Amino acid sequence: MMVPLALLVLGALAAAVAPRVLARSSWPEREPVLGLWMWQCVVAAVLLCCLLAMAFSAAAAWQVVRGHVFAPAPSGVEEAYGLGLGSYGPWAGALAVLLACGGAWTGAMLLREVHEARMRRRRSRAELRERAPRLPGEERSDGDRLVVLEGDKPEARWLPGSTPQLVVTTAALRRLKGRQLDAVLEHEQGHARARHDWLMHCSSALAAGFPRVPVFAAFRDQVHTLVEMAADDTASKRYGRLTVALALVELNEDSGVFGPAPTPLAQVPHRVHRLLSAAPRLPVSRRVRMTAAAVLVPAVPLVVAFVPGLSALR
Repeated sequence: MMVPLALLVLGALAAAVAPRVLARSSWPEREPVLGLWMWQCVVAAVLLCCLLAMAFSAAAAWQVVRGHVFAPAPSGVEEAYGLGLGSYGPWAGALAVLLACGGAWTGAMLLREVHEARMRRRRSRAELRERAPRLPGEERSDGDRLVVLEGDKPEARWLPGSTPQLVVTTAALRRLKGRQLDAVLEHEQGHARARHDWLMHCSSALAAGFPRVPVFAAFRDQVHTLVEMAADDTASKRYGRLTVALALVELNEDSGVFGPAPTPLAQVPHRVHRLLSAAPRLPVSRRVRMTAAAVLVPAVPLVVAFVPGLSALR
């Protein structure tokens, strides 16, 4: 049985079919947290297919690797994969090296993304210290949760890190009325509690490292959209959908996002419409079934990989 090839075919099938199925579905907008979970499970299944294919290919090519991979396995399991018969051919080593290079490249892209994010945070914090200097005698603390800046542009942004900070301009404070400011604070705190920054780092690293793989590009785009919807829902649970929608309008009405020309913030009108339409959540039973189905997606490569070994134990 050509287990590595079967795993690669399975990974390619998941990478090709899953984005199309999820893109045609409307339920992720109603359940963005569940949509994020489904996307993570699909990407994990694709990466797991590549990892297992690399392990079995390396085991077929080199006896040293084979001894480590099958060391805890009972007798007869190794023969069930046909490794001792040399049936895999000379391509096994090349495939293992190719997949190992892909894994190393993925790790390098993730490290680069994390490094660049840290550099951006340092520049942002340096800009904050310059624009909001401490007064004489005022205690200095980089752990302030809220930083207010003088500015004519209404803006509220989340600055991730070990101590997340919310940066709000005075123009935003003048525009946000009543509970709207509290809704914005809750939105940004929802990002911080869910650690959405790490999810965006991983999706951006995969998309940058493998730009020709559609599933990774779709994963990055969907993550950037769904995390905002998830944070909107977090705020709306406490302050209401109308309050969150009005806060989005107040913050972005002068940026041109509600005009006919597309802008980098083109998703804002869609988020406002979603909040105002108030589509009902999925039934609890369906959410449970979909969560369980998502968990089973990464389990499929494990089943494919271990079926020969389990059959040998009968």
